[in-house]
Amino acid sequence: MANFIKWLGAGLGFAVGGPIGSVLGYVVGNFIEGFTASDVERAKAYRATSANTQSGDFEISLLLLSAVVIKADGNIDQRELSYVRLHFINMYGEQRANHAFKLFKGFIKNNNVSTRQVCLQIRQNMTHATRLQLLHFLFGIAKADGAVNEAEVNSIKTVAGYLYINQYDFESIKAMFYDSSESAYKILEINKSATNEEVKKAYRKMVKKYHPDKLQHLGEEHVKGAEDKFKQVQKAYEQIQKERGQF
Repeated sequence: MANFIKWLGAGLGFAVGGPIGSVLGYVVGNFIEGFTASDVERAKAYRATSANTQSGDFEISLLLLSAVVIKADGNIDQRELSYVRLHFINMYGEQRANHAFKLFKGFIKNNNVSTRQVCLQIRQNMTHATRLQLLHFLFGIAKADGAVNEAEVNSIKTVAGYLYINQYDFESIKAMFYDSSESAYKILEINKSATNEEVKKAYRKMVKKYHPDKLQHLGEEHVKGAEDKFKQVQKAYEQIQKERGQF
């Protein structure tokens, strides 16, 4: 229990109050065996010793929004649950992932989460680059069972709206999970009629927007996660160059 409390304490940055704090308190008190209100207070005390509360904030937010998307189509798919668990193991290691997944299962069981209120709290406390990374991960979950269905897309789109992620950024990240002739252009937020110079300009813009260094404040584990978006931008640019006989 002590290790779990320490882990949870690292995730109680901006999540101490507001709707996220309420959901967190409800879940640990009702769905995690042996966890009490006094344990939450102990977790808050451990928060002061955390080296990177921003990483913990991202972790808690990721778990909450992942639960929202997984439940969007009314079917909790084991492949999606496994995707979340594997991703957390790759980022944080098995012990920390086990703690996270225990909390995640509580979020899955809780049907009283206000997506809007949770997103508003995240929006107020996280950078735009961090919110884009959250969105990218949500699409990864949706694709874990082989295809992104309409209910999942609509759920992620709702989350994106609440997080103040505009339509262009939403479509750019969404296109990274679809194989089509249009995807490369959508990733760069342009259309096929763009000139070669406009393609280059769009590429430079997207490189800056999705550069992994923008997530340095979250820790190395999240910088590695951001590299996938960055590689997708490079791949899209190279594909367009090849189509136009420039590569």
